[in-house]
Amino acid sequence: MKKNLLFLLGAPLFALLLVGLRIYYSAYIWRYEGPDTFFYIKPSESFSSINARLDKEKLISSPRLFHRLSQMRGVMTKFKSGQYQIKTGSNLMDVYNTFINEKSLAMYFTVPEGKNMYEIGRMLEERSITTYDQFIELCKSPAFVQSLGIKGATVEGYLYPETYDFAPGLPAEDVIKTMVRQFNKKTTGVDYSLAGMSKEDVITLASMVEKETGDKSERPLIAGVFLNRLRIKMRLQSDPTTIYGIYETYNGNITKKDLLTPTDYNTYTVKALPKGPIANPGIESIKAVLHPAQHKYLYFVSQNDGTHIFSESYGAHQEAVNKWQKNAKNREGKSWRDKDKKPEVPQAPAQP
Repeated sequence: MKKNLLFLLGAPLFALLLVGLRIYYSAYIWRYEGPDTFFYIKPSESFSSINARLDKEKLISSPRLFHRLSQMRGVMTKFKSGQYQIKTGSNLMDVYNTFINEKSLAMYFTVPEGKNMYEIGRMLEERSITTYDQFIELCKSPAFVQSLGIKGATVEGYLYPETYDFAPGLPAEDVIKTMVRQFNKKTTGVDYSLAGMSKEDVITLASMVEKETGDKSERPLIAGVFLNRLRIKMRLQSDPTTIYGIYETYNGNITKKDLLTPTDYNTYTVKALPKGPIANPGIESIKAVLHPAQHKYLYFVSQNDGTHIFSESYGAHQEAVNKWQKNAKNREGKSWRDKDKKPEVPQAPAQP
């Protein structure tokens, strides 16, 4: 009788001991044996999705225990989006603490206005955010582009120039979606019909304006030149479009042969707008196309400081070309950013 009683009392205790040992093993003894890796929590991602991916990638020993632990501590909705590093040898508690107590590895990544997708891809790879090949492949994927609501052949023009909070190892898909989402946010309420053309054509023309000048005050003027030319069916003859058409083989020098070689983007040979955007414009260039300066200019030439001389006639344009492009002294370039800059006055060093 006593033996049966001891057995009846001991069996549950033994079972509890086994459960406890199993929990302890899963939480503290089991170790992730793979190499150091990154785990990205997507914005608004559900806990069940996070838990399932951790299990699939074998980063935790027990999805059930991870669920129970997070539930008991009331943190199932407190996992913040971002990139986290899971180190080799981590146990389940280490992984949990990484998400709850450590900051994500996100970094600030700035895309300047006027960069094209190839340049952005290189910048992303240099910062180890994603690879160039993966980024460009998705930028050109018809199915992916269409899924973003973009009617063009690529995402060019819709990767909004902005400072982003990206993390190393971020999937290219998430990078692109974030940038396109920012484009949509910045252009909410924009009335593309003001230009008398489609949204796609507005963005294409805005990208050309962006590449031609970085001087905000000139953008409506240059937009006006292009629109004047389109109105009289005159070729746009924009060098940046020629360069974009041969970008992947471009060596930094544009030749007469390049200008005469037909591509879908070369506006020396294409009679109207290029096939699509040649860069990613900011909102100011988009506004310039929608609200262009009203004038009769058909030509402009660089003054080598980022600003331009505008002309109504070809003769006046040639005079400007001779002065600013064929005169070696005048070709000494400066940045448009320096045109209004005053001489720097030496300042006293900051006091400790």
